[in-house]
Amino acid sequence: MQSAGTIFEEDYWALRGVMTELLEGANARSVLLLDWTGQIISSLGTPADFDVTSFASLCAADFEANRQLAQLIGEQDFSTLYHQGANESMYLSRVESRVILAVLFDRRATLGLVRLRVARAVERLTSVFGNLYEKAQVQTETRFEVDAEFSARAEAEIDNLFQE
Repeated sequence: MQSAGTIFEEDYWALRGVMTELLEGANARSVLLLDWTGQIISSLGTPADFDVTSFASLCAADFEANRQLAQLIGEQDFSTLYHQGANESMYLSRVESRVILAVLFDRRATLGLVRLRVARAVERLTSVFGNLYEKAQVQTETRFEVDAEFSARAEAEIDNLFQE
């Protein structure tokens, strides 16, 4: 995944598979994948009745604020954040340095179950994103070189098109 957001089809389906398994296994309402800038990569589950774009931005800001808090107490970072409400809760986990997994759940799910399922999902997502970054890097580094003979013939053909 590059900053431009390249996702290959097989990786998209791998991500969706992990998200579906997490959604069902944790008895969650919604699962979202966000990048570190607060952009939505993918979401699954019950559609939110709030502005998901703002939510994604605030989740990214939440992680950044908590990173600063962690450093104040001598930690590098906090890899998970949990926010409990009277009826709704959310569990955020850093998948790797550039991705955040957000799980929204209600009283039907327990924190222990969500934590267990998220830990498994993060392992699998880390692998998927690692492969994705590797493919995106290879694609970025691939340069197509055209030999001089082909280039000369192509230029001659273009010149012929404009002379007619």
